[in-house]
Amino acid sequence: MNYTDAQIWGIIAALGVGTFLVRFSFLGIIGKRPMPPWVLRHLRYTSVAILPGLVAPLVLWPASEGGEISLEWLAAAVVTVVIGYTTKGVVRAMLGGAAVFFGLGYLLG
Repeated sequence: MNYTDAQIWGIIAALGVGTFLVRFSFLGIIGKRPMPPWVLRHLRYTSVAILPGLVAPLVLWPASEGGEISLEWLAAAVVTVVIGYTTKGVVRAMLGGAAVFFGLGYLLG
């Protein structure tokens, strides 16, 4: 499909308005009213639910490897999860995963 410049900008504008309306429906309408405890409890787990969905495809089917599972990516992901789970430290988990990723890349590459 070939789009004109005007169509592309129209799509961008429509997506921007849609994104604004989705966020405004939650933040603007609720405003400064206190949220019920059950909503706060569910919101606490939002990042835990979203992040694996964003990261898992990148680990299992990395485009840089042609869609093949890579030892470096998989090992770094496993180490990151183990360090994060045991220490409850995000920075330590990221540094540990990065060290494994770059270390294996250096050893195998």
